[in-house]
Amino acid sequence: MPKGFASNKRIIIVAVCIFAIFCAVPVRLVQLHVTQRDQRVADASKARRKFDVEHSRRGDIVDKHGDILATSRFLVQVAVDPVEYEKTYNRFAESKKAAALIAGENEKWARLADLVGVPHAEVTRICNNKIFLRTETTKDGTRDVYGSFSWINRDGVPEDVYKKIADLNIKSGLVLKRVYERTYPHNQLAAHILGFVNKEQTAVIGSEKAFNCYLKGFNGWRESEKDVRSRELVQFRSREVPAVDGYTVKLTIDSVIQKWAEEELADLAAKFSPQHATIIISDAQTGALLALANHPTYNPNDYGKAPEEAFDNFAIQSYIDPGSTFKIVVASAALNEGLVTPDTRFDCSRDVAEYKGRTLRLMADDHRWDHPLTVSEIISHSSNRGSALLAMRLGDQRFYDYIRAFGFGSHTGLALGGEVFGSISHVKNWNAIDITRIPAGYSIGATPLQIHYAMAAIANDGELVTPQLLAEVRKPDGELALQFGRQTRRRVITRETARTMRSLLQRVVSSDGTAGRIAIPGYQFAGKTGTAQRFIREFAPGDTERKKPIRVYYSKTNHVGSFSGFFPASAPRVVITVIVDDARPPNGRTAYGSTVAAPSFRHLAEKLIPYLNIKPVPEARPSHLGSQTVIATNH
Repeated sequence: MPKGFASNKRIIIVAVCIFAIFCAVPVRLVQLHVTQRDQRVADASKARRKFDVEHSRRGDIVDKHGDILATSRFLVQVAVDPVEYEKTYNRFAESKKAAALIAGENEKWARLADLVGVPHAEVTRICNNKIFLRTETTKDGTRDVYGSFSWINRDGVPEDVYKKIADLNIKSGLVLKRVYERTYPHNQLAAHILGFVNKEQTAVIGSEKAFNCYLKGFNGWRESEKDVRSRELVQFRSREVPAVDGYTVKLTIDSVIQKWAEEELADLAAKFSPQHATIIISDAQTGALLALANHPTYNPNDYGKAPEEAFDNFAIQSYIDPGSTFKIVVASAALNEGLVTPDTRFDCSRDVAEYKGRTLRLMADDHRWDHPLTVSEIISHSSNRGSALLAMRLGDQRFYDYIRAFGFGSHTGLALGGEVFGSISHVKNWNAIDITRIPAGYSIGATPLQIHYAMAAIANDGELVTPQLLAEVRKPDGELALQFGRQTRRRVITRETARTMRSLLQRVVSSDGTAGRIAIPGYQFAGKTGTAQRFIREFAPGDTERKKPIRVYYSKTNHVGSFSGFFPASAPRVVITVIVDDARPPNGRTAYGSTVAAPSFRHLAEKLIPYLNIKPVPEARPSHLGSQTVIATNH
């Protein structure tokens, strides 16, 4: 063979190779565009697709004057993608300037650690902490799948710190999420009214949960494509939905009055160390809540540090024996039915009374009476026996109907959630002795809020109103969306009866009554003290679930002291209820309502009088003080 020519064998080999190459190209094209098309298109779309969430802002909660009680502040959460972090450092290691690139990136991460307040070593650990998720099986074998998101600072950093972090230009997997964080500027103020939003931005309790439908915004989103550096290609933006911010909720609460109530509770706690205590203040005419405070309380900004019992809203989630504050029910009922007048007298010196053919033993009074008591004196002296005799005059069914009419045994309608019904047995289940105990506020469970609004019904000319907490709702641009006002549940007693009762309750806060020491001349305080033995449920040691008590009894040393009242009596403006559960006065004295609760009524009234511009009222002779005297029988 001449030297200028290749052998046939070599020519054949080259030809076969060229032919194989030309065959491989269409085969590969068929694979890419036909057999693997769907998978390849999906992978490419996923790689190029950019989906950004635009977080909405939760609406504010403000008081009646517009003072912010709860708001959302803008923060940036800091995280890292460990998988991208590893890929970036591997790419740096393959570069000719590996040492300089790695050292520079490490320096940036160290500066970030200082900015977010996390130790550098901890940041490094988080960046290298790939979380194993699962093992996937493919046609090429198996592969481990790792999580690609780890928090460095989930609490978030403010805008100025975010700008400093962004200026670092970290390229190795840094993730910055712009979010809103819920904050409460006044810390624990009105905590049981506001509730809180947790770290997952879920409303848990209080107004945050009750009015979540108004407060919660709706996140927006934007779908587009990105380049190799993950920058958005705006021209390929396909869909965009703007975020919708939440509405602003205005409450009836006055933050100034709320602060005074909480300060008074703090003084009560320091002085008497009660298990629980509550103060409720409302507008006498509209039923709008001006303050609702509980002890113990918590700070919604640090809810994770609070003990579990601090979250209980004692005013609506616990019930107590109301004691003598409940006597307003039986007195109002007897007067409203025309069975007695304020001057009708009852013999309260007797230990027993005849009722429906039975001889019933009456509860003891704190004092022995040397003369029959008028209805007015039964209230001012808080006679247990007198209230029982009034109930007997009414009869079981009629008395029970008034109890329910005053709102006991049912929700008050407060739009806050978690409210309990209280406890009142149906009249058909009453024991014979109940007619002597319930009128004095025993054998019945009432929430502090029920007691408060029963008293408010007398201040409000006999109408039981719904507690108003929500005043109005406004859109993000400030436009009024909804407005709320007074809601009457029902009329309980006539206007004339209510005015008579106001006069009787005014005598309680006089030299002749149980709360005479709190009177301020010219301001016509009216109200009722209450002191009830505390109902004790004793559980066996180790019974952590506390389901079955081994002993239940009324304690002679543990008491619930209360005072509920309003002023001015002739034209009520404000209703205040103070309830102190299991107070411990010094020297082992009894925690009477006149001692532990009534003084707080006066302290708050002294602040409210100038704040609400309540004018003194000229003294007038109470209308119930007449010359008529009627001796009543005991049935």
